[in-house]
Amino acid sequence: MHAKYVWLFMTAVLFLLMPSDGFADDRSSTPLKAGIIGSDAHALPAAEFKVGAAVIDITPERLPVIVSGSLTLRRFGKVISPLNVRAIVIADGKMRIGIAVVDTCLVPQPLADEVKALVAKQTKIPKNRILISANHCHTTPSLGDNLVSPDHNYVEFIRGKIVKAFIDAEANLEPASVGWATIDAAKYTAVRRWIRRTDRIENDVFGNPTVRAHMHAAGNWNNVTGASGPEDPELSIISFQAFNGRPIAVLANFSMHYFEDADGLGSDYYGLFCEGLKERLSKNRDKNSPPFVGIMSHGCSGDVWRADYSKHPTFRYMPTITEYSNKMIDLAMKAYRSIDHKKDVDLGMIEKRVRLKYRVPDVQRLKWALEIVEKMGIREPENRDEAYAREQVALHEQKSVEVILQAIRIGDIAIATTSTETYALTGLKLKLQSPFKKTMVIELANGSHGYIPSPAQHYFGGYNTWPMRGAGLEVQAEPIITEVVLGLLEGLSDKPRRPHQQSLGPAAQALVKAKPVAYWRLDQFEGPQAVDVSGQNRHAVFEPGIAFFLEGPKSNIYNTGNEQNRAAHFAGGRLRSQIANLGDHYSVSLWFWNGMPTNNGREMSSWMFSRGHNHGLGPVSEHLGVGGTKHPGKLVFLRSQNDGKNQLIAGRTEIKRWTWNHVVLVRAGNTVRVYLNGNLQPEINTSIPEKSPILSDEIFVGGRSDNQSNWEGRLDEVALFNRSLTVEEIEKLFSNVK
Repeated sequence: MHAKYVWLFMTAVLFLLMPSDGFADDRSSTPLKAGIIGSDAHALPAAEFKVGAAVIDITPERLPVIVSGSLTLRRFGKVISPLNVRAIVIADGKMRIGIAVVDTCLVPQPLADEVKALVAKQTKIPKNRILISANHCHTTPSLGDNLVSPDHNYVEFIRGKIVKAFIDAEANLEPASVGWATIDAAKYTAVRRWIRRTDRIENDVFGNPTVRAHMHAAGNWNNVTGASGPEDPELSIISFQAFNGRPIAVLANFSMHYFEDADGLGSDYYGLFCEGLKERLSKNRDKNSPPFVGIMSHGCSGDVWRADYSKHPTFRYMPTITEYSNKMIDLAMKAYRSIDHKKDVDLGMIEKRVRLKYRVPDVQRLKWALEIVEKMGIREPENRDEAYAREQVALHEQKSVEVILQAIRIGDIAIATTSTETYALTGLKLKLQSPFKKTMVIELANGSHGYIPSPAQHYFGGYNTWPMRGAGLEVQAEPIITEVVLGLLEGLSDKPRRPHQQSLGPAAQALVKAKPVAYWRLDQFEGPQAVDVSGQNRHAVFEPGIAFFLEGPKSNIYNTGNEQNRAAHFAGGRLRSQIANLGDHYSVSLWFWNGMPTNNGREMSSWMFSRGHNHGLGPVSEHLGVGGTKHPGKLVFLRSQNDGKNQLIAGRTEIKRWTWNHVVLVRAGNTVRVYLNGNLQPEINTSIPEKSPILSDEIFVGGRSDNQSNWEGRLDEVALFNRSLTVEEIEKLFSNVK
């Protein structure tokens, strides 16, 4: 037979053998590397894009029920608002994907896997093309997997309900278009985890003084120095419409932990948002069409909440749950009206399962736990010690756990998932580095594996680091999960991740043009390296005890567009560098934000800059800081000599706590001048004795060389010069900061 006809014959045979519509094809879940095209990442040219959505009531029929979201057992016998599971099914003719968000605190992975297997049997959706997430209501029946035992009757009840949501959504498939929008909702979320003062550290559940950061610690401002991380203020929505413009569904996503912990079953603000959005978008609905479905999914919310502790309680925004929900709907509607929907859309999805270790108890802790559990018998824990003791035994027995990570592509829109209570910083890492500019991150998806602080955040402790199944993954879990998810997104896009680097606004450009020997912007997601952007490649090292990516000063001049300037919060750790030949003619320019109170703290609030020998002072050392009970709130320059002939000079201006300020320190031989906030009259002007010992080349930002009273607060835009800046040069720098 002619080769041409052989090729045509084989093509026809392969076509006939292909699974119908491609939906039963359970393709490999191995992630693809950037630059490699595979059928799992890239569907064939799009056929007709279709969407279907459905809502199923999952309010328990038998009351009372065991309720999740607490440390010990509690039962609710009344319903405040109905509970639902909301599902969307999307298809492009070659791939079919199901997404569901459940009004529940957590969906254990075994239950999610059972549901997926049932859905795969009763629909055309393969089990590795299904995303099931919880919106983290704290007033819903317990499904288990975290401290409180499951309500077994409710588990049996809800399993089939979730399956039915997918079946009904698939039955509602119709030709559709899709669009994307985001809007700033900063007023409605804020960081709830704050760093405690060094003299206000608390004991953990095991009796050790490890709690340097804690949720809601800023309820008392005297106890804290600042928030432990950033929030993610982005409300993002994916809109699905019929060809005639009729809304089919909206999938929203926002990073806010939950609104309230009521005394009855309810869907929190999530349910109010979904129903309110439905009411606004269904006013002119064709009754012969399927009902509109609004969904609010849970963004990366492990360390955020609705109350902004940076504001005084008098001025803190504290709405009712109804007002909060309505305001969020207002923002969603504003974003919705800006959407340009597209019809020609294809799909992609990758899933990967990763095994992570638990932080198992040592021999001593396990002995403590076993003794408590033996006394408990089969009853539920009645206090914190009993709850954590039982968890230690569980960690010891399980040792590790498999987590499911996913990435979905809908045209140029991406959805990434984690199965954990993920901090806002991790969500920002994924969004800002994703090869897709339109990226939504849904947490507590396909399982419930607890908090995953970054390694830097583990240093600060708090209950979200105390080992249990709800916070027990290995210290490196966050970077592992982040890296895997970014790899999945790369596989879907066939493009590498976007490297994150802050833009250079006019003030940053002016600093670079001034030719410093090092310029550390302190805008990294994490340590240990502080990147030098001066072009000299004098990168510095962050020590443990530093939080990253918080709001910095003057975004309008240090960055371009609407980009937020970023800073580091120092809480015991320092930035270290060694720069040769600085001598006694050097200058440093930086922004500082003091987190320590000056009226009831230590004698020196904190030292922000230092030259001296590491872990000591050496023959001579020099330090710049802010006074505490001594010289309260004033800039302080200290020159320390091993012969005891020290000089301590204080400025005249009192600097308010938790405000950004700019300082320039100029050492010109035997003269030291310190300038504050654009004032060319020195705040400090003093002389150094002639024939002084040679200064060390070791540089410390955020602490003293001997680690005494290290900086407690934020620092940013640190530029170091190997010369004494002139008044004219200082004036140029100040012209950008006034």
